[in-house]
Amino acid sequence: MNYNYIAILDYEHLDNGIFLNAFAQALSQQENTRAIVIHGDSAYTDRLIQTGIVREDAKLRAIKGLNHRLITLLADHAVATIGINGYQRGLIAEKNGQLHVDTSQLKQLPREPLLLLSNLIQTDTQKKPRPLPLPEYARLLKSTLDIEDVYIFNLDEKSEWIKAGNPDQILYGNLESGFAEQHIPKEFRNVPISCHLTTARQFAGFPDKTRTTYIKSGDDEQNNWN
Repeated sequence: MNYNYIAILDYEHLDNGIFLNAFAQALSQQENTRAIVIHGDSAYTDRLIQTGIVREDAKLRAIKGLNHRLITLLADHAVATIGINGYQRGLIAEKNGQLHVDTSQLKQLPREPLLLLSNLIQTDTQKKPRPLPLPEYARLLKSTLDIEDVYIFNLDEKSEWIKAGNPDQILYGNLESGFAEQHIPKEFRNVPISCHLTTARQFAGFPDKTRTTYIKSGDDEQNNWN
């Protein structure tokens, strides 16, 4: 399978049209890469709730809808994409409290297109799929598929904070709360995962990582920045 990286579209970035276009453009500029992009829901969920849909159903509908919309967006930028909801055909499933990835299905997918995965997974305890938190999802895929690089995106896309003199690597435990709130997506402040923090513009240069900062998580670190 040999995927080059996992890129994560978080809640806030998924509702940012300017970022999403820049992200799609960045993907179109990358060459000879095979990647997985994962996503959950966005503020679209709240807009559906305002129409009278209960939250659980609104979230499921939003995630499925976003998967389709992202495929269309990427196609507009000539990025060939296979979009899958994680629960389909039991690709990502929870059985007896354990998460499983059906790697045999992934091996059957064409090599070239980008793989866009929603965080809706199949469970053995309920009929409807459930959303898996993005950090946990990334950890599962990274471990199961032996993928080295995970990318999250700076909340401040205009930021030029990555400058000469700043370290190439930072420990989660050494990050200040103000930095986390300004730059790190909310989903990743309470559940650290080792990852590259980047912007859409910097991401276009993959595999060049010189303008990203690697945020390293210790195995036993417990952080809370809220």
